[in-house]
Amino acid sequence: MKRTTMTAVAAGLAITSIAAAQPTDTTINVIPIRDVPNIELIRPSPKVPLQVLEHDTQPVIEVVFVLDTTGSMGGLIEGAKQKIWSIANMMSTGNPAPKIRIGLVGYRDRSDAYITTAVPMADDLDLVYAKLTEFQAAGGGDGPESVNQALAEAVNDTQWSDGDSVLRIVYLVGDAPPHMDYQDDIKYPQTCEAAARKGIIINTIQCGMMSETAPVWKEIAKSAEGEYFAIEQSGGVVAVTTPYDEELAQLGVDLRATNLYYGDREMNMRQQAREELATRNDKAIADRPAAAAERAAYLASGAGGASLGAEQELLRDISEGTVKLVDVKDDELPDVMQSMNESEREAYVKDQLHRREQIALRINDLNAKRTEFMKNELVKNGPVSSFDTSVLEAMRKQAVRAGIEYREETPSPSEKELEKDNGDK
Repeated sequence: MKRTTMTAVAAGLAITSIAAAQPTDTTINVIPIRDVPNIELIRPSPKVPLQVLEHDTQPVIEVVFVLDTTGSMGGLIEGAKQKIWSIANMMSTGNPAPKIRIGLVGYRDRSDAYITTAVPMADDLDLVYAKLTEFQAAGGGDGPESVNQALAEAVNDTQWSDGDSVLRIVYLVGDAPPHMDYQDDIKYPQTCEAAARKGIIINTIQCGMMSETAPVWKEIAKSAEGEYFAIEQSGGVVAVTTPYDEELAQLGVDLRATNLYYGDREMNMRQQAREELATRNDKAIADRPAAAAERAAYLASGAGGASLGAEQELLRDISEGTVKLVDVKDDELPDVMQSMNESEREAYVKDQLHRREQIALRINDLNAKRTEFMKNELVKNGPVSSFDTSVLEAMRKQAVRAGIEYREETPSPSEKELEKDNGDK
């Protein structure tokens, strides 16, 4: 099985609205947004039933990563924190450009601190990343894990969108097989059948070479029309540092600084909380320069718009024609604009739009150079098979189901080569 290294060049600047959904099964521990009491940042519509969220003709990619978070998975968890922005960037380069929603399910076992812990699927990747940074590898150590429960929750409790232009994918990533002796579990064959009925693909990524895991992972992938990958126990992620990372990271901060939030007091409180979360992400990602650069590129992409602004962002809404500046009440304008007269407000908005455009263009230019630099480094160092390359290879193949095409990049090692490499260690 080939491995493909995909790289992404962010292009354009468009903003989409934040949308996410909470799972309903009470066995899931939904991670709360820290330091934001009584402020609901993720707000699914109670009038929209599960599995029936309609989208327009723009294709949608929905992904849930089901991650083993037991003690042996520390390398993979860190790799996911490094590469989630890179993965999202590649996803955003599809033709036509898709909307992107990502969720997480972390799992351990019944004797651990938690069995499963879920992050609802959202198109605001900053929300998802904030929760991913809280994932830590711990527990486990006794062989089989609660794979069945985690997989069932990902397939059955996620609020997947409906429609032929929606690509629905689960990535099951772990090193140990499922407990088959838990009588109250929904076993993976039943979950695979449910996934097939709902049009959900399940790809499996095995970390390490535990012999009991491989046949189960292969069976799950085959039953749910997915792909099976075997990678190193550590996840095999390679984070290439480039001369462009530092400036890109700062440009991402500068791009967010162009946001102009408006609305009533309750709305402003939610948006302030969302901005504080993004600032915490700035600090959390500071020691991962490659990830910070990828985040900036994603924010400047069309798909990344929901991660750039909150619910009511004036520049976006004016650009999209959903609001007129003259219709916004004086006391609901951004503080900086409330003392301005009408002509001053128009000039200020025009200036901020131009500033945002120039920052985005600079990000796109630097990211193109960064992409070329990384491509050359990867060619020089040889192909790798890792968590992110496995995700991207499956994505490239399966996206055609939603009418999305991706350009194939550098060829990767075959499955036989990987097995040989693992056998030599």
